[in-house]
Amino acid sequence: MGALGRSALLPLTPEQRPTTPSWQLPAALPPEAPGACALDGLGLAEPLLALLRRRGYATAEAVQALLDPPAAPDPAEHFPHLAIAVERLRRACRQGEALAICGDYDADGMTSTALLVGVLGHLGAKPRAAIPSRLDDGYGLNPGMVERLAGEGIALLVTVDNGIAAREALERAQQLGVEVIVTDHHTLPPQLPPLLALLHPATTPEGSPYRGLAGVGLAYVLARALAQQQRSKRALAMALDLFCIGTIADMAPLQGVNRRWLLDGLPRLKTSPLPGLQALQQLAGLDEAPLDAGAVGFQIAPRINAVGRLGDPQLVVELLTTDEPQRALELAHACEQLNRQRRELCDAIEAEARALVEADGQQRSPFLLLAQGHWHHGVIGIVAARLVEHFGLPVALLASEGEGRLRASVRAPQGFAVDAALAACDDLLERHGGHPAAGGFTVRAERVAALHERLNQRAQAWLQSDASLRAVRPEAHVPLSALDRNFWGQVQRLEPFGIAHPTPLFWSSYCSVEQQRQLRGGHLQLTLRQGDTSLRAIAWRWGGSWTLPKEVDVAFHLRLNRWQGEERLQLELVDLRPSCSDSLVLRRRDRRYWVSRQQDHLVIRNADGEELRARCGPGRLEVEHPDGEHPYVRALFADAATALGLAA
Repeated sequence: MGALGRSALLPLTPEQRPTTPSWQLPAALPPEAPGACALDGLGLAEPLLALLRRRGYATAEAVQALLDPPAAPDPAEHFPHLAIAVERLRRACRQGEALAICGDYDADGMTSTALLVGVLGHLGAKPRAAIPSRLDDGYGLNPGMVERLAGEGIALLVTVDNGIAAREALERAQQLGVEVIVTDHHTLPPQLPPLLALLHPATTPEGSPYRGLAGVGLAYVLARALAQQQRSKRALAMALDLFCIGTIADMAPLQGVNRRWLLDGLPRLKTSPLPGLQALQQLAGLDEAPLDAGAVGFQIAPRINAVGRLGDPQLVVELLTTDEPQRALELAHACEQLNRQRRELCDAIEAEARALVEADGQQRSPFLLLAQGHWHHGVIGIVAARLVEHFGLPVALLASEGEGRLRASVRAPQGFAVDAALAACDDLLERHGGHPAAGGFTVRAERVAALHERLNQRAQAWLQSDASLRAVRPEAHVPLSALDRNFWGQVQRLEPFGIAHPTPLFWSSYCSVEQQRQLRGGHLQLTLRQGDTSLRAIAWRWGGSWTLPKEVDVAFHLRLNRWQGEERLQLELVDLRPSCSDSLVLRRRDRRYWVSRQQDHLVIRNADGEELRARCGPGRLEVEHPDGEHPYVRALFADAATALGLAA
């Protein structure tokens, strides 16, 4: 906080919040940013133009590339082994060869497997899904699977969303004369294992639009190239549908070809010819609603993921490849039941975990490490993420693996690197892996105390550093009166949202709390008024009993709520704080400034009592001082206007 060009309103949040993040308001935009005038003709409201400029889209050409990305370039020029893989699969299709698609049990892995099973089956091969058990086999291809498949006459394997780290399994395949095509997006090892062909984003040229592909994206590249050579429109269509589901479910970055293909595929997903997708929509209550990225992420993907966590992934593969509507409905009901079970398990484990943390009162550890032998491995990652959201601390939940070992899922707030923390504990762990936000490990029971002590030391150092500031960072100010269906339509033009292009976080100031209601499940519902405009706001899983001030500033995502045939806009709250009336404190670098609004003037006073005044209005800021044109002074007033909600 206090970085150059940024000003922060000192944190003011209700004492009832489980965490008290500061608000980091966006840097004020320069009045004449390069290319800014060209944005005016795009038909977007000022808050959305401000948001895009802050994300780096400073010209009309850049925004147009976001709204309508260029077509995907020829993948053969980006993936060196693509031609080898396609030719081998063409031979398998021509000869009706039996082969195995070796996937993973998360949504990316299951949709990747279904994509290739469906396309290759349609084109004449005899593919079968081979997905390891989460509980019995662990992640990825293993030597036992290779031996079993080879014994059944399989001479060709295609891995999806795994395989690049399975050296032992691939060496065993080589010994048995089994050819392997690896498609994977996990970290490349220093030396490649034996394989026939590799499709991996890291093998593409620097800056390639294929760099952000998830496992399902790589499976789509392979299936698309094969289907185009075979001139099969149906295979292309089913592959694109499953690409959309898997890419959103895996939270792949929505840039490059990911964005282009999602924009092509999402509009037709509602009428997908796949009976499995139709059955999932029906059970998710999406019959009347459009199937956009939000619906896929929050309604479809959890039902698929629940199977990989609690059931047999083959269920999802069959659901997404069957041609029989009745069978698809039966399988979708099985997914629904597992998803209900997943919710119940998560709620029960979360309640138990919260009780364990809260029993420590204010003496809780900086790194929350909780272990219960009966917790289910398949859902502890979800619960760990909920606890991070609630307590604002890194969390590891451990469940018994048997033979004196425990397996953990780790989640952490932004700024705490999970992978680095686990690497620093390598000598205490049986195995570990992950990335900055999430990971997992296995540890012997007698080493848990020493592990917790070391993780606490790391978390304590993080909490005492600037990196630990959990700031809420709204991107643009918007009055409630501007939040109408026209504005919502403009927001939709920027979709789909996801990693690298997140859902816009807006903020609005001086909102009166007209009503508040505690909903079942720990949700808070508010009715907010600003002038003549009244809107409903929902805060998911905030829990507790709230005593709110009369006026609040709110940070929120805008949503269209559909209920019993009615549609209305509502705010999905990320945070709120008491409004600052007409005065506030700004901190810029190591300096503090007291800002007040006096009719049509902004007044800024420093610690020595010196004042600067500026006359402000729509698109106008006139500093009444000889140094008024100094960049620091103008930036300070621009930040003050933003903080008071006088500018987007």
